[in-house]
Amino acid sequence: MEVTNTIGRRKTSVARVYVSAGQGNIKINGREFVDYFPIETLQIILKQPLTLLNLAANYDIKVNVRGGGVRGQAEATRMAIARALCEINLDFRPALKKEGFLTRDARMVERKKYGRAKARRRFQFSKR
Repeated sequence: MEVTNTIGRRKTSVARVYVSAGQGNIKINGREFVDYFPIETLQIILKQPLTLLNLAANYDIKVNVRGGGVRGQAEATRMAIARALCEINLDFRPALKKEGFLTRDARMVERKKYGRAKARRRFQFSKR
């Protein structure tokens, strides 16, 4: 049984995915993905690469994800699954790339600077 593992990132979330041949079970941090992501939109985001290629019932997926919020974790997992599918079969790559699942979204929160209220927001000016 061959296992493919890849990493996906989004904002501060990092998802490590292990894909193996199976019946379509998806476990995230030891829990069912439906329990981990109760919002249906996040479940759809997670399964996009599999539904695009009609492979939802062909692979078992085990995910370790940490950092960030639920949306970032879902998108990081989506990217890792897409990368793993590309490693399994290079013929999947053009379709996944066209949908943008292999592109790292590098947007992150800008750090707070000293002398400022936030990253760019200044403290309120008082004339008197």
